[in-house]
Parts: sequence; C-alpha cells; structure tokens
Amino acid sequence: MQTDLEIAKQASLKPLSEVADQLGLTPDDYDYYGSPYVAKLRLDVLDRLQGRPAAKYIDISAMTPTPLGEGKSTTTVGLGQAMKHINKRALVTLRQPSMGPTFGIKGGAAGGGYAQVVPMDVFNLHLTGDIHAVAAANNLLAAMIDNKLMRGNPLNIDPDTITWRRVVDMNDRVLRQIVIGLGGKENGIPRETGFDIAVASEVMAILALSTSLQDLRERLGRIVIGYTHDREPVTADQIGAAGAMTVLMQEALRPTLMQTLENTPVLVHAGPFANIAHGNSSILADMIGSRCADYLITESGFGADIGAEKFFNIKCRYSGLKPDAAVLVVTIRALKLHSGNYRVRPGRPIPPEMLEENLADVEAGAVNMVRHIQTMRKHGVTPVVAINRFEADTDAEIALVKRIAEENGAYGAVEARHFAEGGVGAVELAEMVVAACDEESEFRFLYDLDQPLTTKIETIAREVYGAADVSYEPLAESQLKRYERSGFGHLPICMAKTHLSLSHDPSLKGAPSGFTLPIREVRASVGAGFIYPIVGSMSTMPGLAAHPAAEQIDIDENGEIVGLF
Repeated sequence: MQTDLEIAKQASLKPLSEVADQLGLTPDDYDYYGSPYVAKLRLDVLDRLQGRPAAKYIDISAMTPTPLGEGKSTTTVGLGQAMKHINKRALVTLRQPSMGPTFGIKGGAAGGGYAQVVPMDVFNLHLTGDIHAVAAANNLLAAMIDNKLMRGNPLNIDPDTITWRRVVDMNDRVLRQIVIGLGGKENGIPRETGFDIAVASEVMAILALSTSLQDLRERLGRIVIGYTHDREPVTADQIGAAGAMTVLMQEALRPTLMQTLENTPVLVHAGPFANIAHGNSSILADMIGSRCADYLITESGFGADIGAEKFFNIKCRYSGLKPDAAVLVVTIRALKLHSGNYRVRPGRPIPPEMLEENLADVEAGAVNMVRHIQTMRKHGVTPVVAINRFEADTDAEIALVKRIAEENGAYGAVEARHFAEGGVGAVELAEMVVAACDEESEFRFLYDLDQPLTTKIETIAREVYGAADVSYEPLAESQLKRYERSGFGHLPICMAKTHLSLSHDPSLKGAPSGFTLPIREVRASVGAGFIYPIVGSMSTMPGLAAHPAAEQIDIDENGEIVGLF
C-alpha cells in the first residue's frame, strides 16, 4: 500500500468555496490562509448561524492505545467521510498537530490511508501557525515575569512560587529542568525553571476553551503565574502582559477550514496531547460546526480515561454542548497487548506473535475495553465500539470483540475498514452511530464543582482509573491547600497522566486495580479554568527516540517533501 503522503498527494481536492458551501458558509465568512485549500473562519459567523438547528454531537475516543496509536484520528475522518455515503451532512473537528510528534515517533494527526485531512503536509507542518502564536504569547509572559523580578520586583513576587514555564513546539528533553539568569545582573535573577512543549501551555488550553475574543482576553488576564511573599496570587493582568498576549492570539482564535480526501469539511483548531494537556479541539470550532451540519464529529486525545474524561468534565462544562453519542476505537493488536503477554516499543515492528490469531489473549485484554465502556456509561453516554481492522485480524477475533463489547454495555460494535477503503469502509459504523444519536441522551458530569479538589481528584482516580487510593507528595499537598485558600477550589480537574495505562505506570496493562495513584505536583490553570495535577513521573516536555521521524524527512530534487509518514 502507498504511504499516507503518497495517497494525500493524489487527492482530488475541491475548491474550498465548494467545501464551505456544504456548511452554508459564504466567501464573507472566511479568509484564505497561505493556501487555496486552507482558510480561517471569521468569528462573526457564529452570530449569523445561531438560528440554525444544532447538529448531533459525537465524540470519538479509544481504549488505552499501544505506543503506535490505534487509528482514532483515522476513524474520526473515516466516519465523517462515511456519513456522505448514507446521505448525511457531517463536519469533523480536529486538533492541530504538534510538530513534536511529527518529528518524533508517533507521526502526525491528519488520519491515515484513505481517511485523511488534506493537504496533509500543510496540516502537519505549521498549518496556520496557531501553535507558534501560543508559544509567542506564553513566552512573552515568561519574559515579562523575569523582567519584573530584575526591575526591583515591584509586585513582591516570591520566585520560588513561580509556576509559569517557557514553551517550544519540539520534543527537547534537555530543556525540562534548567537554570536561567546566569551571567550577572544584566541577565536577570537566577532561578530554576524549565520548558514545556507548546501544546501543554495554559495558553493553548485557553485557546481551546474560549468562546469569544473578549473571553480569550479575560482568561489570559486571569492566568496565575505565582504568588507574592504575602501568599497572594499574581496574575498576567498584574504583570501587564495579557493585552499583548491577546493581540498575539487574535488570529489563532479563528478555526481553520480544510477538507478530507473525500471532501468532507473539517475544522482544525487547538492542540493535542490529552496526557499532558486538555487534549480536545476548540469550543469555538464546535460551536460553529454544530450549526453547519447534521452531525458534528469531534475527537478526544488518547484513551477515554484522559481525553474523553476531559471532554465530558471540562470541555462540555464550558461549552454547554452535550454529546448525543460516542465512539470507542479499539484494535485487536491493542487488546492483545493488554493481555500482558506482549511488549510493543515505539518505532519497532509489532512482535510477529501478536499478528497470529489468539482468542485467549484478545479476551484477556478486553478488560481494558470494558473499563472504557464503563467510563463512558458513567457519564451517561453509551458508546459504539469501532473495531479498526488491520490485515492480520481474523473474523473469529472480530466476532469475539463484538460479543464482549455488547455484553458489557456498548450500544453495538462494528468493524471498520476506512483506512484501506475510505468512507465506504465505515458505512456500517456511520449507520450505527446515527442510530445511537437517535436514542435519548442522559449525559452527566462525573463530579460536582463544589466538591473539594482532593475529592474531585480521587473520584477520577477511583471511578475512571480503578485506583484504590491517591497519595500526594508534600509539594502537591501544599499547592492544593494554597489553591483552595485562593478561591480556586471550584475548578474542574485536568490530570496529566500516562496514556499507555489506565494507571500511572505505563507497564500496567489491562484494567489494573488496587493501586495508589501518586500526585507529584499540582498547577493551577486559572485562566483556562482547571486544576492540573501531575501524576507520578509524567513529564510535560517529551523527548526524542533514538531514531526520530525527523531523520527520514527531506526534500527531493523536485522540491517535494518526502518521508513524512
């Protein structure tokens, strides 16, 4: 089979005006942005669309993935394409990919095979520069904080309480922990700090959760960067940075319009990484999209324990939108991995024995799928299980997964072949999702906002991860007390946790239970509107593998990109 890039280059793209026509948008509603196949929507379109009926709202999540991913973005795109084959108008909303994984090991986020967003090279490389705008706004605030310290510290900031870090959109582990301000007075006040990857910035979370330009400005102003020596919070507004940050973010607030290989409209907005960030596309894209189609299909990062949990308890709280249905993507290879009998390493071939039929291992690993089904049902959403079929999967294995899913509360389960066949390969999935949307929704949040922060953290740990208890490092305990004292106890929770296990330990597969979840540190993303516990050894700056994907990416003699997936 051809590579994703080769397939994408052969795409028959429609003029973006025709794609916009499908959404009822006019040329006055968007501006082309560096390519005839990429445009930024104008935000005033939302007012014009308010009278239209709302679309059915569908979230795509997954079981706990292998390090190689299980095709969740591909399924999201494939389902969007399949809707056209059953005469339904669909719109897909996706996150903009970070260049960290693009040049690292996982790859991009455009989907794959015959279920992709195109142009895929543009999609995966900078796109409209939104992530760079996030980094610029984030780092402007960081620079102004250190400038205040050097200029006599008029705000009486305690340097030891500063939690605001610089960011860069690359996997660069040597920046995780650094000392700045060395070399004399003119270079600032020395202190220990570090870098996060740009998409883990609170500014990115604010972009994803803002509902208007004014809301963006207010949220940026509420960012808490640290505390005074008198234990009072210090905000970006007090630093004097929020106005300029808003100016830098103004264009980034506009969702980007693109299309799939089969010309289904796509809105791309906000960043990825549900393990160390919010991990969902923007509220604005969904608010606009919900008035432009019959079915709005969005995607939450990684497994339902992190991406979908945050979609339900953070994104839906702030948007007011309620899901009508959900899809849980599973693969036979991931189910086998969760039997505990195999080991998969990033960048290395799947062990040959995982490609052989083994019903016992599929059944043993299915406990992971069942836990994710239960998580969705706890939020009042009954998922459709999409079995993303690979060539080595057998009919007996597929039948076993269907039976287990249906016996454990799924609305239904169906195999999907969109990677190899495009939209037509996901028609059965689309029909089942449409039927699920017609059922009455009983959506609910997992916890109440007026509960103490520790109660909310422990509810997620027990009800979603399967933990027996939660432990807090002394630093985390003191931070939680400070946030409660500062009036931030009403905020929802955004956990930073490995995506490779339901627990904090990537080696614990299946559906572990009885463990104690360790909270190392807790940050307050007050502007975004959540509290951010960091679980175990989780890092907010990824590193590169021994042979990162960047080694294969180049330009050929014709100036064409090669080696990009």
